Amino acid sequence: MGSTYGDWLKQQREEAGLTQQQLADAAVMTRSHIAHIEAGRRVPSREDARRLDMALNTGNVLSSFRPKDDSAIADYFEVARQLEQQATMIREFGLSFVPGILQTKRYASAVLGSGFPPWSDEERDRLLRTRLERAEVLEDPVTPVVWVLLDESVLRRPVGSPEIMAEQITHIVRLAESQRVRVHVMPLGLGYHPLLQGMVSLMWFEDQPPAVYCEGMYMGKVHDAPAMVERIQSTYDLALGDALPMKESLALMRATAKGFGTP
Repeated sequence: MGSTYGDWLKQQREEAGLTQQQLADAAVMTRSHIAHIEAGRRVPSREDARRLDMALNTGNVLSSFRPKDDSAIADYFEVARQLEQQATMIREFGLSFVPGILQTKRYASAVLGSGFPPWSDEERDRLLRTRLERAEVLEDPVTPVVWVLLDESVLRRPVGSPEIMAEQITHIVRLAESQRVRVHVMPLGLGYHPLLQGMVSLMWFEDQPPAVYCEGMYMGKVHDAPAMVERIQSTYDLALGDALPMKESLALMRATAKGFGTP
């Protein structure tokens, strides 16, 4: 995202005599999010842009000229996807299915094929391309550093077919064996654990504060308020302390993949 949009937002804010905090309060956003948009580090969601227009009385200018993205993604995930590409460290928690950056093509296709209402073949292909493009962050052998915490139900629930599941689990195991990612499993026998409310993605950056993305059904939100980020990070750390060690996690994953049909 270029700085033109952010520069224009800053100009409108200053002409209105507002500080970043005052604009954030009026637009129901955080000051740090305003700062990132003005600096060109983040793309505002459609809802962000609408609220900024209302707060600054700029009609629909900020909404109309919001930087466009041709990627096929849910609007609520748009900012999170931008951050994911900038992160130097990512810690994922998968509650119901494998996190996007770790999905194989066939697993992703099976997940996207179960959407409701159903997508057209063209739209599903666009969604699939976007999902696979996200996985390209792992092509760099070092950055971002990726830790993955998976609820065991992610491994047990067949998505697509037994063959697809075996392939998907084996893909994650190989990433871990090559030391590209670190993987831990939350065993079903543990019962309740503090991350059962939804999926979580924690992200750290070289030149900006950390952020957290949380997602539930048809909704998701990026948190960058320091107190909330710290609270979610602590919750993740607490859950990680109850997870299986990596060696045992990989053994469980290999056994599960074998049960789905891996020789």
